[in-house]
Amino acid sequence: MPKDVTSRQPPWFLGIEAGATKSVALLADAEGRCRQRLEGTAPANLRLLSAAQLLDLLQHVATRMPGPAALGIGMAGVLDETDRERIRAAAARVWPGVPCWAGNDLETAIAAAGDQPNTSPGVRVIVISGTGASCYGQSVQGAAVLTGGWGHLLGDRGSGYDIALRAMQAAFRALDLTGKWPALGRRLLRVLQLGSPGELIAWAGGANKAAIAALAVEVFAAAAARDKLAKEVLAGAAALLADNASACARRLVRKGCGIEFVLTGSVLQKQPGFAREVGRRIKADWPGARVELLAREGAWGAVQLARQQHGQPPSPPANPPAAGPASDGGPPVAAASALIPRSKGLSPTEQRHPRSRTLDRMSIAAAIRLMLAEDATLPAALLREEKKIARAVQLIVRAWRGGGRLIYVGAGTSGRLGALDAYECPPTFSVPPEMTQAIVAGGEQALHGAREDAEDDLAGGARELRELGVSAMDVVLGIAASGRTPFVWGALHAARDLGATTILVCFNPNLVFNRGSQPTLVIAPAIGPEILTGSTRLKAGTATKLLLNIFTTLAMVQLGKVVENLMVEVEPTNAKLRERAIRIVQDLTGVERETAGAALEQHAWSIKQALPSLKK
Repeated sequence: MPKDVTSRQPPWFLGIEAGATKSVALLADAEGRCRQRLEGTAPANLRLLSAAQLLDLLQHVATRMPGPAALGIGMAGVLDETDRERIRAAAARVWPGVPCWAGNDLETAIAAAGDQPNTSPGVRVIVISGTGASCYGQSVQGAAVLTGGWGHLLGDRGSGYDIALRAMQAAFRALDLTGKWPALGRRLLRVLQLGSPGELIAWAGGANKAAIAALAVEVFAAAAARDKLAKEVLAGAAALLADNASACARRLVRKGCGIEFVLTGSVLQKQPGFAREVGRRIKADWPGARVELLAREGAWGAVQLARQQHGQPPSPPANPPAAGPASDGGPPVAAASALIPRSKGLSPTEQRHPRSRTLDRMSIAAAIRLMLAEDATLPAALLREEKKIARAVQLIVRAWRGGGRLIYVGAGTSGRLGALDAYECPPTFSVPPEMTQAIVAGGEQALHGAREDAEDDLAGGARELRELGVSAMDVVLGIAASGRTPFVWGALHAARDLGATTILVCFNPNLVFNRGSQPTLVIAPAIGPEILTGSTRLKAGTATKLLLNIFTTLAMVQLGKVVENLMVEVEPTNAKLRERAIRIVQDLTGVERETAGAALEQHAWSIKQALPSLKK
């Protein structure tokens, strides 16, 4: 439960603005001074959130901030009173008895604009371009108009998503016209670590809205480097956004009347040249109009709307939140201290290694010997956990045989190693991709770059786990070097509540679990401190890779995916693998190379299907 401090101090007001790019929470005192700010909570659109996910997002804020006297919550995707009531009901479960204003992030932006100096008292239009895009206007009489904001499939013209999508389309159009892949396309391939336009097609087909929108920054960088194609894309996006803003204004007031356009959103705030171009186009259509950037972030508008609720009747009563992670319609995630085990002393992963205190003064040869000597201790440390490792393999086999999945969860190096193992299973053993999956804190962006803040998102781990539709058939395996990563624990507790088998792999044997919170199986080898203090990509990373290799390889052996020590279900998708398939068939049947190759071609390069015909 959030700590209630309202009886011991003047009232504080909490404003939350949740958009598709990010969410921000601000706690302000009665004088309007910021007392606490929280950024990096999960982005949110109400239309895409389940009841449990909405509760998770609010509880993530509640566990980190004192109890407010009133709330203001502006969220993308809110369209009608039913949506507002849904937010108020969720807020009443997290902050019982606290008055709450609920609406969309456009309204909070309008409120924030009205709170900044030198603003017009007449018609005001908010122009937002972030991951999505929309315009929202209000007149002094209270009339309101929304244009855009219909999602990336039906709208969002001039948004980060729209810019990135148009850039990819422009690159392929250039390829069609000239037969050459343009510089803009090469830039996009480079940042995504892809090798060809064909790989970009596959990536775009599976990427979500946020991942595509993140490429917009590369389009701006290309335009700054005078890339003609990128400049054309941005000019088109600015025209679309200005057109939307003008349409919104025309529905509120006649031309020639006083009007103010306020620009906000991550694209407009971070790309001043683009904002100037949008403003120039708006002024060309509305001579004399004021065009300004929003001086205060939209969450301040939520604070202002919360202040207006102070003294109003509270949100309708609801069942108080209970401990434990939420399931759909269930209680929200409780405070982290109730879910995450404590450690008896500092985790070994954070301790200083006595033999490497002079690492900065060692010769390269001596440092090499020390690092390899430390890695050589890992097999013995893992063997001490042999029975638990074998049990993990058995649990995974049982899940796979029953139609369930193995789902890795981790942050940073741990998460990326889980993803690597999950990605390797389908081509190695010809199994469907959904059989072994990975959740990485920070999402797809964390696979290519550090997202250190994401590991603290307890509610985010639970939310992402539930989005996979986990059931009692699945095994959820959390990887956390210290054993205390909040993102991992959010996922493990959510998995347990959904009936899944849970496994924790860590390198801190000093964990003390709260009653009822221990996973089905805990594997915690004592591998000692790292050579470079706290750098768990070293011994902890190597030990993790060894364990994941054992889990999936031996589980696949148990499923019959291996004959002798040969991968009889490998997918021969290139010349090297086809040669390997021929050798495997030769080894197992004794036939000549030509015979083995012919049998494989006859059976679409399936080793398992080719073998019976040759053995006969």
